[in-house]
Amino acid sequence: MGVVKKVTLYTSLSIMGFFSVFPLLWMVATSFNSSGAIFKVPPTIIPDMLFKRGMWSNYVSIFKDYNFGRFTLNSTIVAFSAAVGQLITCSMAAFAFAKMQFKGKEILFGLLLATMMIPIEVTIIPEFLIMFKLHWLNTYLPLIVPSFLVGSFGTFLLREFFENVPDDLIDAAVIDGANSFAIYRRIFLPLAKTPLTALFLIAFMNNWNALLRPVLYIDKESLFTLTIGLTNFQSQYESQWNLLLAGSVVSILPLIVLYIFLQKYFVEGIAGTGIKG
Repeated sequence: MGVVKKVTLYTSLSIMGFFSVFPLLWMVATSFNSSGAIFKVPPTIIPDMLFKRGMWSNYVSIFKDYNFGRFTLNSTIVAFSAAVGQLITCSMAAFAFAKMQFKGKEILFGLLLATMMIPIEVTIIPEFLIMFKLHWLNTYLPLIVPSFLVGSFGTFLLREFFENVPDDLIDAAVIDGANSFAIYRRIFLPLAKTPLTALFLIAFMNNWNALLRPVLYIDKESLFTLTIGLTNFQSQYESQWNLLLAGSVVSILPLIVLYIFLQKYFVEGIAGTGIKG
């Protein structure tokens, strides 16, 4: 690759990267603005409270006055539990579809993948009626239990990986007297640490950012998740943008930290399954 092509490539990537990161940088910067400086004309890049007394007042307010510490803990409980549920059921289903033989396997797998095309808005009403009959409203069960059911994307992701595991390992385990569950637990799960980590990250992020189910099933403030907590700053006639943006920074910070530590496994997990996006 010539010098001109390299310069053009890196310049283009730098511009694309800047426009991708700019909204995040603007959100962080605006979270240090006072409410009166949010819509200042012309807008200023440097926040009016930066390195001044009361710089952290927006963040102090959301934790002290709006209970964001509790909301963060609630979101962590829900997202972590739901993600673990995805790992359990999706890995078991993927092992069955990849290595076990039973009648109608391909048809069932096709039907499972077809559910990916059904939006949640289509099934949310019957789901709500089920949760109501089970008396699960104002609990975390409606937010966690559905993720313990087999997820189509997670099953597909892990099935692609399990299909590449040599059958010789299964044959050797069978000779040693291992049953199907022992093969799954002792051979396939240890080998699948990378795709399992990728699935955990995806499931955690999806459940962390979920809003529809928490809004429908929870109305006790002590059980609110972060996504519901952010709606407290918006009303019909006005919005507290400085607090909303500070709360948004708090809500995405755990995801950024989690991704930084797990990005290696995430990239390797997606690449190892052969899935392209």
